[in-house]
Amino acid sequence: MADAPGVEVIVAPMVLVGDRLVPDGWVEFAGGRVTRVGTGRPPTAPTLVLSSGVLAPGLVDAQVNGAFGIDLAAADDADFDRVRAQLPATGVTAFVPTFITAPVPELAATLRRVAQRPARSLVARGGSGQPAPSAAPGTAPGARVIGSHVEGPFLAEARPGAHDRRHLIDPTPDTIDTLLDAGGDALAYLTLAPERIGSLAAIRQLTAAGVRVAIGHTDATEEQARAAVAAGATLVTHLFNAQRPFGHRDPGVIGVALTAEELVCGLIVDGVHVAPRAVRLAFAAAAGRIMLVTDAIASLGMPPGSYELGGQPTEVRPGRPPVRPDGTLAGSSLRLDTAVGNAVASGVAPVDALLAATRVPADALGASELGRIEVGSPADLVWLDVGYTARATWVAGDLVHGADALPAPTTSTSWAPTTSTSSHEQQP
Repeated sequence: MADAPGVEVIVAPMVLVGDRLVPDGWVEFAGGRVTRVGTGRPPTAPTLVLSSGVLAPGLVDAQVNGAFGIDLAAADDADFDRVRAQLPATGVTAFVPTFITAPVPELAATLRRVAQRPARSLVARGGSGQPAPSAAPGTAPGARVIGSHVEGPFLAEARPGAHDRRHLIDPTPDTIDTLLDAGGDALAYLTLAPERIGSLAAIRQLTAAGVRVAIGHTDATEEQARAAVAAGATLVTHLFNAQRPFGHRDPGVIGVALTAEELVCGLIVDGVHVAPRAVRLAFAAAAGRIMLVTDAIASLGMPPGSYELGGQPTEVRPGRPPVRPDGTLAGSSLRLDTAVGNAVASGVAPVDALLAATRVPADALGASELGRIEVGSPADLVWLDVGYTARATWVAGDLVHGADALPAPTTSTSWAPTTSTSSHEQQP
């Protein structure tokens, strides 16, 4: 047992600290927050010694449409709690519910439901929120909800993807106000096509209210994409997908995404949406600006079958991603821990793949206390095995997944570090 009541100390062969994977690392936490971090022998007896894999910050998924049979656009409170409770099995400790194109009144009603939920959450709007170290009274334990993401309806008719073309419209000050009022402080970001009439004014209106803007589902030229960045856009929704293809004489939005330092780019690494060599290209060209996302729908964690995305049908066949009846890709069934492993298998350095699922999305969403292991940060942690599959997950220091996978508690006399007997403690 650890020396002080309520204090936990986990030792692991590798720990993601800052931008490095450090060997023989340890993390101490109490009261839901990290209290000390170091390498070698910890100053107090470890509570838990992991013999393999890596201890990382909890994974952060910036784009989740649904999971475990639930389409979040139609979810009630019990459905939301079920998704929150089960996402930690994939290593995710914080996520952004995503709502795709629908009539603006329907989107507004959905945003109001999410904004009114008393879930353990972090308000991302403006980056000023602080994550609670424990759940609100009466709420079930599980992954944190980091605001909401509205993907549409201000998208390009030429690049709708799985979105319903009937509801695509130009943004106006009134429609933006409707979404802002409905989402309140819980509206984290909105995806739009910058070439639509009124989009640049909408970007300025949203960012002035503290809401981030992503470029996505767009046929924008390079000039139009650069104008969106100048207006305040800071994100790109699922890079390469539903976007004008890159050309050496017409780089378009992809060229801007890979070269504009202001932009953080979501990337779906499921082996289908983006080829492995393109994954490597993205990480190389936009180093430190790629965030892994799942774009998961209700089929995540479920067998093949029929599921809904935004109230419309999709079909999942064995070993294939979800598609609309016409064959259009419609999100994914991807786990975020699997995305990390897929990125590494594509040739991305493990530390870069882990950062792309932790610190990069947390910072991009204004949730800068999350996605890192450092003194004072929430004790949101995941133990990943050598294949990057989540074995155990903690939210605010509470074990929320993997109790059966953990080794037996150890004592100071039964444990020794593999390479060092001295202790080096990270300073706050």
